[in-house]
Amino acid sequence: MGRSVMSNTILAQRFYSANLSKDQVSQRVIDVIKAFDKNSPNITNKQISSDTQFHKDLGLDSLDTVELLVAIEEEFDIEIPDKVADELRSVGETVDYIASNPDAN
Repeated sequence: MGRSVMSNTILAQRFYSANLSKDQVSQRVIDVIKAFDKNSPNITNKQISSDTQFHKDLGLDSLDTVELLVAIEEEFDIEIPDKVADELRSVGETVDYIASNPDAN
């Protein structure tokens, strides 16, 4: 008996969950920043907002910023391309990028 071609074919499917809301992303990014061990002690006492800049307000150098972005990547199970990571300078820019990324969860 002949077999159908479709019976031996595996179809890959990818399921996307609903995008995270900006509020959800923002709170999780802020939580990662507060837990980041490179922060100076007074950072955790400051209000972190979307306007908070990694270098200017948090006092992170370029290596610290890379380490923070890696922690954020791990939190959301995504990979931020180097070109994009080089442009992320604030909490708000990072939140916007993650909220628009369909793979973030």
